[in-house]
This record gives sequence, C-alpha cells and structure tokens, in this order.
Amino acid sequence: MVTQNTSATPLSKKTMSAKKIILKPISARDANHAVVSLHYSKSVVPNSQLHLGVFMDNVLEGVMQFGPSMRKDLIVPLVDGTKWNEFIELNRMAFSDKLPRNSESRAISISMRLLRKYCPHIKWVISFADATQSGDGAIYRASGFVLTGIKKNSQLAINPETNQVMHKISAFHIGKEYEHSKWKKLSGFQLRYIYFIDPTYRARLTVPELPYSEIRARGAKMYKGIRERGETDNALDTNQETGGASPTRSLLQEATV
Repeated sequence: MVTQNTSATPLSKKTMSAKKIILKPISARDANHAVVSLHYSKSVVPNSQLHLGVFMDNVLEGVMQFGPSMRKDLIVPLVDGTKWNEFIELNRMAFSDKLPRNSESRAISISMRLLRKYCPHIKWVISFADATQSGDGAIYRASGFVLTGIKKNSQLAINPETNQVMHKISAFHIGKEYEHSKWKKLSGFQLRYIYFIDPTYRARLTVPELPYSEIRARGAKMYKGIRERGETDNALDTNQETGGASPTRSLLQEATV
C-alpha cells in the first residue's frame, strides 16, 4: 500500500521542484484509488494495465495509467503499418494540486523514456483530451504530442437515471448502447493526440497533423472545465487536471531522471 497525501497543510510549492518527482509502478488497486480521488471523472478505465505512481517526498501525488485502446481496430489504422502491439493508450492522468509546476510534463517525459527502454515494441502513445468537462490538452502540447483530431462530442452522454457521464464504448460493453444513443450528449469537443516514441512512425500518420491554433479556431479551447469565452459547461467540481490488470512487463523499477 502506498501513502497518498491527505494532509490539510500542503507542501510549499516554492520549495518544491518538478525535478524531485519519482515515477514507479504501483498496484492497480492503489492507482485506481488515487484516480477516483484525483481525476475529474471519478472513474477508472477497466483495461488499464500499466500503473505509474508519481511520488514527491515518498508520497503518492499523481497517477498515470496506460493500457490497450478499447477499440484497437479503430486506432491502429491511424499510423500505417502499425502492428497490434505497437501502440498503447494513456488512459488516465491525474495529479494532486500539491505537486509543483511542470510536474505533469516531467512525468510524461519520464514515462515515455520508460516505455522506450522497457517496452521497445511500443512505437507510439495515443491519448484524448476531454474538452467537454476538463481541458483541451495543454499538457500534451507542452509535451510534444501531435494533434490529430478535433471533433464535436458524440461519445459522452449523461445517464438520466444516475446523472453520471458515460462514454459510448462503456455503454456498449454493458449492453446500454441503444439507451446511450437517446441520452443527452455533453456540449464540447474531444481532441486526439499522439506521441511518437519512435519518431520514424510520424511519417506513417494516415490523418492530417493539425496545428494547435486549430483548437481556438474551432471553438474547442477549454481549461479546467472553463471554456475560453468564460462559460462553465458540464464541468465537475474539481481542481484536478487532467482498471486495470497487473502492471505489464517489468517496469517494476523506480525511475528518476
């Protein structure tokens, strides 16, 4: 069991540096508990397989979860010639407000180095930004991800019985796809990002690379649930930015960079 910081008095960010964070694998149970506590959705992705804890002073302050995309058949064609096991999805990323500035981008950088070293078969990482409830993926842009898609939301809808948000794929897996099609869709956008661990795969991209400026041009700007025009739309009450089986392979080592 790892320790999660629940102290009422946060550490002073003035004396903290993102260079001090440590990433190491943690159990699915500990990761899921942290995600439910920190992530705006309060939910986990059940097929996450790799769970990386982000520690500051030996206290768990963030989590990154990776796993196969639920619809790999739709994702693998995005990069021509990609084999079934050559990509992975960053399913969840949740960080405590106690972490210092730039912790998110540093954690992404370290995680990509770990994947490159211990999982050399993985050539690229896909992730999605939820600009209906959270943000447009500023941290991905700061970390060198390529923007490959902006689309109006058609996947996230509100279950009228529970008032909870559910993704179309999640509804499919529990036999509620028809009901989901009738539910009210959230207003906003979904953005798709890809990070090329193997840079040679970037030339194989089968969809256009979009300039980051396209986000504003399409009205998809959002930060912490607040649209650029100043309106709050669908946002859950949270300050946080941005399962699973056992961890894959032997990323069971501490990583400091």
